[in-house]
Amino acid sequence: MKEFIIKRTLHILPVLLGLSILIFALSRIMPGDSIRLKLGPEATQEQIEAMEEQLGLNDPLPVQYVNYMKGLFQGDMGMSLQTNRNVAADIFETFPATFELILISMAISILIGVPLGVISAVRKDKWEDHTTRVVALSGIALPKFWVAIMLQIVFAYWFSLLPVVGRGEVVPTTITGLRLLDSVLTLNFDAFITSFKHIILPSIALSIATTAQIMRLTRSNMLVQLNKDYILAARSYGLPRGMIIYKYMLKNAFASTLTIIGLSFGALLGNAFLVEAVFGWPGMAQYGVQGVIYKDYNAIVGVTLVIGVAFAVANLIVDVLYGILDPRIKYDS
Repeated sequence: MKEFIIKRTLHILPVLLGLSILIFALSRIMPGDSIRLKLGPEATQEQIEAMEEQLGLNDPLPVQYVNYMKGLFQGDMGMSLQTNRNVAADIFETFPATFELILISMAISILIGVPLGVISAVRKDKWEDHTTRVVALSGIALPKFWVAIMLQIVFAYWFSLLPVVGRGEVVPTTITGLRLLDSVLTLNFDAFITSFKHIILPSIALSIATTAQIMRLTRSNMLVQLNKDYILAARSYGLPRGMIIYKYMLKNAFASTLTIIGLSFGALLGNAFLVEAVFGWPGMAQYGVQGVIYKDYNAIVGVTLVIGVAFAVANLIVDVLYGILDPRIKYDS
């Protein structure tokens, strides 16, 4: 297992290197003048050239990349044109909000998608199956921003049950940056309730499509397991139906579902900007969008690299979990 993890980690490095080269080049050739946007329309040519010299933008592109990578290995992601701070500090400040939102969204997707997928499979062609399939197709087809706006209208404006924007005014003592966890660790239950109310709507809006994908994949995998010989043998032994479904069938079917869960975790980091924009969620995704709008080179590269690392780590964890769920998988093969 250790050898497998080391090999997979080493395979990740070339991918991240290629990603850094690609996004660095794209951020530099994007249309627009970021320096003029930063200094304003009244800036003189001398001021623009001075800032370009300060940021090293006058150097050839390969030289800029090498200098950036040298700083990156020292924890320096460059200065953000939006905040005049190091991008690493900005990401360190905004990432916990997005990460907490992703965690809650994934929890919702798994806790709802897997059971509904199982029900749809065991009740194939019954009304439960038809209903869950309609729900799954709707979840995939509906745009996230539209779902987010509808949730705001229904639960915030019509019924006034939940807040509309932000993470809440009651802030617990920061330990991890994850407010729900920090609230529990510091026993600040007012902060926990406030943070929980604020995260409900954005996490539901973000989890809709992922829930639908998990639901559909679980259903299809469960239907495949229904026709296997070991299910027939288990029934002939008189094992309880619930044990057959949830102990044996679901375990074998869930190995494939892990793939979409791992990919979705990374994808949610990249897709969270729509939900964060609608709900005013102060996360890394929204910070990255602002970086694109203002052509903030370093912010774009920094956010993209973090998302790339998240993709790689999520897939590494999924590969390891495959061996736990399916002992037939040999990592040395």
